[in-house]
Amino acid sequence: MNKLHVDVAVIGTGTAGLAAYRAARAQGKTAVVIESGPYGTTCARVGCMPSKLLIAASEAAHMLALAPQFGVHPDGVRIDGKAVMARVRSERDRFVGFVLEGVDNIPEQDKLRGHARFTGPQSLQVDQHTSIEASRVVIASGSTPVMLPQLKEVGNRVIVSDAVFDWTDLPESVAVIGTGVIGLELGQALHRLGVRVSVFARGGSVAQLSDPEVLHVAAKALGRELDLRFQQLVVGARQEQDDVVLTTRDAAGAEHTDRFAYVLVAAGRTPNVDRIGIESTGLALDERGIPLFDATTMQCGTSHIFIAGDANNERPVLPEAADHGRIAGDNAGRYPDVRPGLRRTPLTVAFTEPQIATLGESYRQLCAEGKPKFAVGKVSFENQGRSRVMLQNHGMLRVYGEYGTGRFLGAEMIGPRAENLGHLLAWACQARMTVAQMLDMPFYHPVIEEGVRTALRDLAAELEKGAPKSSSAPDTTPGV
Repeated sequence: MNKLHVDVAVIGTGTAGLAAYRAARAQGKTAVVIESGPYGTTCARVGCMPSKLLIAASEAAHMLALAPQFGVHPDGVRIDGKAVMARVRSERDRFVGFVLEGVDNIPEQDKLRGHARFTGPQSLQVDQHTSIEASRVVIASGSTPVMLPQLKEVGNRVIVSDAVFDWTDLPESVAVIGTGVIGLELGQALHRLGVRVSVFARGGSVAQLSDPEVLHVAAKALGRELDLRFQQLVVGARQEQDDVVLTTRDAAGAEHTDRFAYVLVAAGRTPNVDRIGIESTGLALDERGIPLFDATTMQCGTSHIFIAGDANNERPVLPEAADHGRIAGDNAGRYPDVRPGLRRTPLTVAFTEPQIATLGESYRQLCAEGKPKFAVGKVSFENQGRSRVMLQNHGMLRVYGEYGTGRFLGAEMIGPRAENLGHLLAWACQARMTVAQMLDMPFYHPVIEEGVRTALRDLAAELEKGAPKSSSAPDTTPGV
């Protein structure tokens, strides 16, 4: 068996792992990356990029369907499923190729292929061929899509989201299990491309939303187009030739049976920390088996081990994985001189139509026990000028502010071009701007951003009233 001694060992070559490796090497340390699967990040292979390619095709189809409302009547519209999926796979492979170029630039002696397991706090074994003594370790082992236990042994027509991007044609029908970001994005895209889609949710959640008013508007807006079925428990399924017979139970206890070509399980992802010998590290773990860590340093306890990206399940999106990896790699390189790294204002976007965005502190976080009261402002996009011009006048934005200081705290929204509004507001949040300062910024006409101004004006008026004194508990009444 080969034996290596390195300063830093990185488990995983996804976004976080590659960032950690580069940061450790920038500190002048010796480092290796260990990968058991294919090179190429989750985002490039099966995540953000291929899903956006499918969404882009669906948007083209949707605009043709919407055109008659503008007085434009396209003729002979035909969706070629094979061509759609061929472009998705081809462009996906290009994006993966860019990642592989970065991996190719890593010296061969710094790359190890195989499954890594801890055999002690500072020792790893890679398959049966290499043992590593590492002064520091970065866990960047990524995550795996969840498969519901009751659907595990049904057959090859029950899939997770990763499998969608290897389709060579669009199926006739799909049941989507889950109303998170992945389920909604893929479900709506497939529906707009002519696939019969039903989306099932165990509860009433929509993407990452926690604000009850925005959640209600989101369910209504998306439900106009999609067959959304909330409060549905998946009882089981059986595969009959090329179909899956799916049985669900509603909140009243009634069971329903439907037949689909595929059942797509989009019920979240699980951090890959269960098969890396984490028990040999001596680290304290949470109830999910994830090491306890400092979110500003990525350090596990006071140890020489750091955890980054989807493996720590803190904010499982690509920009955060890149930041995690850089912070973890920096600190692994300079250990024991561990320093807090830059953590940016949280920002998450779902590329549905309308788009969904959350940023800063969420409504749920602001309502947590012990939190001070906060003010809320809002705007509906139903009568917002530019939104109506584009026939995209659906949704709501709710913005939150701090009594006393007037500081902008965060927002939740569903609406047109929320990806752009989300960035604008996230920058203001990270700059710790007050609502008054934000209202001093320029707003053109006619633009969707005028809706932001309306919501901020509403918030400023609520802040001017001052915090209610009737109760010491956080007041979460909308508009207070």
